[in-house]
Amino acid sequence: MSVSIFDSFLTTPDMIAVFDDAAIVQAMLRFEQALAEAQARQGMLPAQSARAIAGVCNAQLYDIPAIVSAGRRAGSLAIPLVRELTRTVALYDAEAAARVHWGSTSQDVIDTAMVLATRDALQLLDDGLHDLTGHVLQLADRHVATPVLARTLMQPAQVSSFGFKVAGWLAPLVRARARLRECATRALQLQLGGAVGTLSVMGEHGTAVAAQVAADLGLKVADATWHTQRDEWVRLGLEVAVLTGSLGKIATDISLMAQGEIAELAEPSGNGRGGSSAMPHKRNPVSAMIALAAATRTPQHAAALLASMGQQHERGLGNWQAELAEWPTLFLSAHGALQALNDALAGLHVDPARMRRNIDALQGLVFAEAASAWLAASIGRPAAHSLLEAMSAEALASGRNLAEVLADGVRADEQLRKQVDPAALATLFDPAAAALPAQRLAQHQLQSLREQIAALNSTPFPHRTSA
Repeated sequence: MSVSIFDSFLTTPDMIAVFDDAAIVQAMLRFEQALAEAQARQGMLPAQSARAIAGVCNAQLYDIPAIVSAGRRAGSLAIPLVRELTRTVALYDAEAAARVHWGSTSQDVIDTAMVLATRDALQLLDDGLHDLTGHVLQLADRHVATPVLARTLMQPAQVSSFGFKVAGWLAPLVRARARLRECATRALQLQLGGAVGTLSVMGEHGTAVAAQVAADLGLKVADATWHTQRDEWVRLGLEVAVLTGSLGKIATDISLMAQGEIAELAEPSGNGRGGSSAMPHKRNPVSAMIALAAATRTPQHAAALLASMGQQHERGLGNWQAELAEWPTLFLSAHGALQALNDALAGLHVDPARMRRNIDALQGLVFAEAASAWLAASIGRPAAHSLLEAMSAEALASGRNLAEVLADGVRADEQLRKQVDPAALATLFDPAAAALPAQRLAQHQLQSLREQIAALNSTPFPHRTSA
């Protein structure tokens, strides 16, 4: 397919090639070849005719730009393609030419071609997810105990572990990989119904022909034609959109943590990567930028799929065509975001020392809730809350650490000295100790995710239906 220079910036050559004009035309010809060969097996046309048709089902034999241009006038890409295929077959076998595309309809060939292309596209996404989940899992394992600020509403909140945060990135990726496979097993199905979905032209042979075509193409046999029943197909597209949204979440976190004022993460650098045309000191998070741009575009394309579902009667007018145009863009964006984050995560620089400095710079205030909860066991919740509120205000006003202010307050209050163990109180302000709950949760979650990843890696994708 032809994409603009800016579209190509946000995707990959591999995914562009999957939905390239020549690739779609070749997939349509694969359908026509499989149809003719299946009909020959059922005695609907001579084997010689099937061979004549199959022999010219090669996209390189055709003027694809001319077919695309004629398709716009005809209202369907299949019409000029079938006309050219018929003309070419007639050069070798006039009888076979009369049987080209027999019993099928334009939507059959186009939908099936898109299914074949989508299977290849899903393979690319699955491969990318295989790599990305591996990178993220390694990162989470390596930093499961690394203290980091958790931030809510864009403000410092409490101390967590970086591994816990990364496990949060990983889980949606593992779910996406599993759900894409689940949806694919239902959506990657043959489209073959003829003019109104009844296979009427092929009569008693229709069901057997459909089964054979599906087997030859490695697709599921549909329970019925899905010319205007698009639920399984759209559901697959929406899962691709959800994946891209999850990739956007990771990119958002990386970009925020890579800000110079935070500097806890940095994308790989070198060879001009992430540079500025004006400011030599800059190290821009370009992978996060690409993933964010791809994710930003995705909701509109997903919404267009949903909007196209109200198709009229047995063949849609306008909405099916809109769906076809939107479909590749979802995969282009998803793979672009996947590749960008694979590039980033493969060499992501993590700065635990900077994470610790960012915690220390907050004067111990991020431990106020933990200290209040601990003190509540001795002096009651209202008193503990009031005390920490006052001590936090004093720490801010004086520029001192809350741990010091609170220790001084305990020493100055005879009643508190009797109730509070200063050594135990001090441990509440230890970032490593504060990160322990997150560390334990992350270790448990990562073990489950590791098992799920191993199971996915042991099963090939896509699932091809055996003959």
